[in-house]
Amino acid sequence: MHAVIATGGKQYLVKEGDIIKVEKLEAKEGEKIKLDQVLLLEKEGKYIFGQPLLENSYVEGKILRHGRAKKIVVLKFKPKKRYQKKMGHRQSFTEIKIEQIIDTPLSLVKMWVVEEMIHYLLLLMAM
Repeated sequence: MHAVIATGGKQYLVKEGDIIKVEKLEAKEGEKIKLDQVLLLEKEGKYIFGQPLLENSYVEGKILRHGRAKKIVVLKFKPKKRYQKKMGHRQSFTEIKIEQIIDTPLSLVKMWVVEEMIHYLLLLMAM
């Protein structure tokens, strides 16, 4: 089972057991978190799309660590003026292990409705 989740203004394709780095979250290391902004679910080759989010579906994860990425060096200079300024930036991140992708019966009903709609459209096209 796969899911597309949104956190920190970015979207991530995840499956159970994945370890992902996201923008820094305010939870402590070792805490379990619930990511409820699920945009898409894939189960047994069938897709469920949200408009824009899926209600009653969420992803459970455990925070492994907080950290900071490698430094990115920024150099500003003006030619022929002997002006230059060197700066750096380190982005904070949180590393999460995806433990469970939970979809409720309501999202399964939506999947069934989508399947029936596709089947009906294929029948209409065949005529």
